Amino acid sequence: MSVKLSKTLKDNPSASGVAATIREYEDRLRTAKRGGLEVKKSDYKKIANLYYDLVTDFYEYGWGRSFHFAPRVPGESFKASLARHEHYLAHVLGLRPGMVVADLGCGVGGPLIEIARFSGSKIVGINNNAYQLERARRYAEEVGLTHLADFLHCDFLHVDAPDESFDAVYDIEATCHAPDKVSVYGEVHRLLKPGARFGAYEYCMTDRFDARDPHHLKIKADIQLGGGLLVIDDRQTIDDALRSVGFEVLEIRDLAVQTGPSIPWYQPLVGSGISLASFRSSRIGRWVTNNTLKALEALRIAPQGTVAVSETLNLCAAAMVEAGRLGIFTPMYFIHARKPAE
Repeated sequence: MSVKLSKTLKDNPSASGVAATIREYEDRLRTAKRGGLEVKKSDYKKIANLYYDLVTDFYEYGWGRSFHFAPRVPGESFKASLARHEHYLAHVLGLRPGMVVADLGCGVGGPLIEIARFSGSKIVGINNNAYQLERARRYAEEVGLTHLADFLHCDFLHVDAPDESFDAVYDIEATCHAPDKVSVYGEVHRLLKPGARFGAYEYCMTDRFDARDPHHLKIKADIQLGGGLLVIDDRQTIDDALRSVGFEVLEIRDLAVQTGPSIPWYQPLVGSGISLASFRSSRIGRWVTNNTLKALEALRIAPQGTVAVSETLNLCAAAMVEAGRLGIFTPMYFIHARKPAE
């Protein structure tokens, strides 16, 4: 399995400089976190690009093409839970044929393709990472959905589209990379037609997070380092940002809090079942992958620096599991908001 991953990594245009890239990524992230807002705003695009140049192959190998978590019920497969999470967002936004919809931070297009197929809407994927966009375009072609999928290579704080271009906008665990929420939500507001709606699954520190607790702070820092994040906002900051740019908030809640029988969102990182997908994402699967990559890197089969990337992601995974168990973090703070009609 890891031999396949190492071959994929070597085919990555950035493969020859993985070691240098992971060092630059870590240096830039630490520098930006020490600096003020202006430093963050100027550095976040570079940090996000470095991050996804490094981790995209790992994500696809271990998780699939939809880079996000999802609520899950007993008896439901991991893949089905991801699709249901995507369908729910499309349903709430009322997506249908004839609509033009923006997907902020579309990754390699997994959710975009699923939502386009489910809703019949034309989805425009917005992404600052050229490597991911290349894959997203190819995947859309492979499934015959190019008539419902388009892509923009640009910064989601400065989208290359006129005011009021979209009938709806959504993001799935993507605007967590923005340096602040007012900037990105303000851009979403600009892009929406009057009366149109915005839906998102947002990273968020919950009310259980204690900024005075060193253990909590360490967990948060590990998620930021392993996730390419300058900040992880709390619920109040997100709510205030939405309203400050002019949104009418229709619904906002943590979907990680389920009322009936459920499987925790972080369970795939712990591991259960015997499928290949669940093994790869599990703690044991990550350990096997990391140790295999050590051997492959020593033999120069895998690019130098590959193990460092794997270990950074493992650090993040372990922190997310602990954050989930403590209830101090959620990756699915659900936002449903509307731009007021004129």
